[in-house]
Amino acid sequence: MRLIGCSQRNAMRVANVSPGSFFYKPVKKDETALRMRIKEITSTRVHYGYRRVHVLLRREGHPDNVKRVYRLYRDEGLSLRLKRPKRNKAAQLRQPKQLAHAINEIWSMDFVADNLFDGRKLRMLTVVDLYTRECLAIDVGQSLKGEEVVRVLSSIVLLNRPGYRGGSTL
Repeated sequence: MRLIGCSQRNAMRVANVSPGSFFYKPVKKDETALRMRIKEITSTRVHYGYRRVHVLLRREGHPDNVKRVYRLYRDEGLSLRLKRPKRNKAAQLRQPKQLAHAINEIWSMDFVADNLFDGRKLRMLTVVDLYTRECLAIDVGQSLKGEEVVRVLSSIVLLNRPGYRGGSTL
């Protein structure tokens, strides 16, 4: 490269650029062996991140620093999630939603919790018929135990017998 009326050396001196950095030609290091070893380690040790892989590579004698290992680890698509999704894992195990085709075929129940103004807890058990969307029972208390849930469900079963026309006992 030649500027008009000025040598390269003078132009670099004016621009305050060192000749070593101006004429530097990068030499690409062959990374295929390191890439293959990273893949081998991560295939046998699935939960290892790039830092633990780097420690193993250092023990084996690889002189590469953690930044290069991280770059190759990411390029190979091996990055781990920092936090595992617990909600999605539970959703995969659920059964598919069933549709109700008649009254009293499928009931849904849920607990609702809230705090009172003085800090005490208030819990409610709600039971709903999925076909009619009718609320079959709401049981309110500070702590609902399993026996109370069984009592509420048993009373709903008694109330919803065919031919029963009595009032609510809840």
